[in-house]
Amino acid sequence: VQLQASGGGLVQAGGSLRLSCAASGLDFNIYDMGWFRQAPGKQRELVASITTGGGPNYGDSVMARFTISRDDAKMTVYLQMDSLKFEDTAVYYCNTADNGVPSTYWGQGTQVTVSS
Repeated sequence: VQLQASGGGLVQAGGSLRLSCAASGLDFNIYDMGWFRQAPGKQRELVASITTGGGPNYGDSVMARFTISRDDAKMTVYLQMDSLKFEDTAVYYCNTADNGVPSTYWGQGTQVTVSS
């Protein structure tokens, strides 16, 4: 299983980024997928997930600012991040997220840094 996240970078507060995660080696269509993030000194947290049917769920801290989507044909999940805040700074990872629980396969993640 490989989960390759990309699209991170340095952005000013209020700006936007779009993350992508290309999956391989798994039956992508049958899994809920999620975006997780880990800030320095903090535990990894689930910020958004999307069901196999396309239904999104968001953590309170990103509600109305982030949008998760998926393209099953491309085996890719996306995270559109708008109105970014300093506290969104973290390494972002994607993973399966059935019942919100990730698999043990973690990719390298992509760094998002928001300057205040």
